[in-house]
Amino acid sequence: MNQVNAADVAIREKISAYADPYLGQTLGEAKAVQSVTVHDDVVTVELVLGFPCKDYVAELQAALQQCIQPLLGRARLDLRLQSSITAHAVQRTLKPLADVKNIVAVASGKGGVGKSTTAANLALAWAAQGAKVGLLDADIYGPSQPLMMGLVGAKPISSDGKHLTPLRAHGVEVMSIGFMIDQEQPMAWRGPMVTQALTQLLGDTLWGELDYLVVDMPPGTGDIQLTLAQRVPVSGAVIVTTPQDIALLDARKGLKMFEKVEVRVLGVVENMSVHVCSQCGHIEHVFGSGGGARMASQYGVQLLGELPLDIRIREDADGGVPTVIAEPGSARAQAYFQMARRTAARLATLNKDYSRAFPKITVEAT
Repeated sequence: MNQVNAADVAIREKISAYADPYLGQTLGEAKAVQSVTVHDDVVTVELVLGFPCKDYVAELQAALQQCIQPLLGRARLDLRLQSSITAHAVQRTLKPLADVKNIVAVASGKGGVGKSTTAANLALAWAAQGAKVGLLDADIYGPSQPLMMGLVGAKPISSDGKHLTPLRAHGVEVMSIGFMIDQEQPMAWRGPMVTQALTQLLGDTLWGELDYLVVDMPPGTGDIQLTLAQRVPVSGAVIVTTPQDIALLDARKGLKMFEKVEVRVLGVVENMSVHVCSQCGHIEHVFGSGGGARMASQYGVQLLGELPLDIRIREDADGGVPTVIAEPGSARAQAYFQMARRTAARLATLNKDYSRAFPKITVEAT
């Protein structure tokens, strides 16, 4: 083996052994390493990750540079990073939507924990990182995505009288019952009507080819939520909670509900985790601390993020321009981007859906 090939092999082995903090596995285990070539003073590394990674290049390059520095010498690392998002398995009794690779449910055991704000910023963070994303507002009684996404008063159109074309905001396709009703109209519907409305919104919307469809679930763990979890083909669920015990008690119920219907829980998001005073910088855990981490540890799932309690997050959402769009470089927006990356990376490690790869077999009488 010549010297150049030996360098290729040594560097490839080192990079393959690097444990990515988002995936929770090595790049070799993730089959992410496509090629490693050494030419003159440049080491070119081509990686393909299973989650949106548009802004991950600089962070990963710095980490890999440090990892292989003893082998680099005076050479320069040139990292070429791409993402390849695939479909993942859903409940065994359901079939995935034709053009939607992954449906991710964002749920909470109770209202008032910031589930809808988390869902909106999750969808927008994925879109900002290069994914094709949709957002379905499944909170029939209290739809909030029209306001958060700046679409109040907008109406979807139907070209055939049967299907709806979703609206678009900030690069995300959006559908909500809120587009079809007056803002002040109460939805005095019983459970069966709610579940039927959601299944129609999901199935009768002309979603484009999406990598992710984020479903903002209604709060709670009652019959409506259970029925929806049984009818919607979900690749994974995210549980949103706040740190205090009363919220965690209900969040645990939400987690157990998804386990009951064989939906994999990707992890827990602790919202309103910490407040940083905008005047003096004093840090205070208004609702306690560590609750989300304890819950994640107890149930063997990942803590996906600890999001701040900040009035500007509320103002951004009320203004129709959520934080990851309004101020993407801010610390509070970066908390959402980190959470979104961990969520997508966790999903990328789960079983894939191979049903799309098989041809459809039809039997005809002759």
